[in-house]
Amino acid sequence: MASVIRVTKEFSFEMAHVLQNYDGPCRNVHGHSYRLFVTLAGTPVAEKDHPKNGMVIDFTDIRKIVGREIVDLFDHSVAISSDFEAAKLNALKEMFENIRILGYQPTCENLVADFASRIRTKLPGGVRLYSLKLYETATSYAEWFASDNE
Repeated sequence: MASVIRVTKEFSFEMAHVLQNYDGPCRNVHGHSYRLFVTLAGTPVAEKDHPKNGMVIDFTDIRKIVGREIVDLFDHSVAISSDFEAAKLNALKEMFENIRILGYQPTCENLVADFASRIRTKLPGGVRLYSLKLYETATSYAEWFASDNE
């Protein structure tokens, strides 16, 4: 019987956000150096002549998927909820080029859930998203596990 193996790749990107109606300093536009750990699970390819023999998924393929679906979109952006006050949203659009208007409050928790949904549908057959860990600061992170969301 083949073993299920988990592989993890780390990504980093810079992003600003603002939390509408928050009762602390994060109600102001501010940025973070995010670190995202993507863990996938699957059975390694067991075909001697296959170019991916012994791999669950090529780390290069993980980089392409997460790059396209998350890093390329969110790096050096300002994330803001679509519910944000219209006048302030328009002012932010004038000040910043790369605005990500999201259908949710851009907390670390909501971001990691969104990232999971973006990645899950892009994985090749036989590979599944096991977990995500998104660090917002060096000591604060949110985690998403497939087993909690099935």
